Amino acid sequence: MVELKSARDKEKMKKAGLIVAEVLQVLKKSVKPRMTTKDLDHIADSEIRSRGAVPVFKGYHGYPASVCVSVNHEVVHGIPGTRRLKEYDLVSLDLGAVIDSFVGDAALSVFVGEAPDEAAASLLKVTEDSLYRGIEVARPGGHLGDISYAVQQYVESHGFSVVRDYVGHGIGHEMHEDPQVPNYGFPGRGILLRPGLALAIEPMVNQGDYEVDVLDDGWTVVTRDGSLSAHFEHTIFITEAGPEILTRID
Repeated sequence: MVELKSARDKEKMKKAGLIVAEVLQVLKKSVKPRMTTKDLDHIADSEIRSRGAVPVFKGYHGYPASVCVSVNHEVVHGIPGTRRLKEYDLVSLDLGAVIDSFVGDAALSVFVGEAPDEAAASLLKVTEDSLYRGIEVARPGGHLGDISYAVQQYVESHGFSVVRDYVGHGIGHEMHEDPQVPNYGFPGRGILLRPGLALAIEPMVNQGDYEVDVLDDGWTVVTRDGSLSAHFEHTIFITEAGPEILTRID
C-alpha cells in the first residue's frame, strides 16, 4: 500500500531531511586520512542527537551504528569499525534521522583527498548526476519506471553499471515504505506518480559489473569483481509543481 503524505507531513519531513543534510555535510568535511570509520559514526551520532533527532539506522534490524560507511568496493551498509581511511579511498556515507515521527534519509560519496584517477572521479560525478536525472522526471502523471529508466540510461551511457539487488524506497513514518524504487527499468511502467508521494531515490553505481555479494558480517555489500562503487541519495516529495528535495541545504 502506497501512502500519500499531506502538506503538513511534508513540512515535518523537511525538518528531518535538513538534519540529515547538515550532518552529512559535517561528515563529508570530517573525512581525512588516518581517522577510523568508527570516528565517523561517533560524529554522526553526536550531530544527529544534538539537533534533537534520533539516528534511525541504529538498531534497525540489528544494525549496530548510526551511519553506514562503505569504502572503495563496498557498495552499501558498511559497518563502522577500526578501519583507518587513507588517501584516495572512496567513502560512501548513508545516514538517516527521525524527528517528530518522520524520517529523512540521504547519502553521498567522497574521496579522501583527491580521486586516484580520472575513471574514479568520473564514477563519482556520474553517480551523483544520475540521482538528479532520476529526480527530474519524478513528476505527477509520470510513472515510477521513468525514474528507474532515467538513472539506468545515464549511468550505462557512461560505461558504468547500476546495482540491481538494492533499490530506493518510499519513506515517511518508516524508513522503508512502499514502493520500491529500482535504479533500472523501463519508462511508462510502475505506479503512477502523484502529489504526496515521498521517495528515497538512491543510485548505487559500480565501476565494473553490477553483481554484488554480502560479507560474513551479514550487512556489508561489496562488488563481486572488486571494482569501486559510489552511492548518492536524496529524499524527495512530489508536489503538483514537481519534485522537491527534502534532504538538501538550500
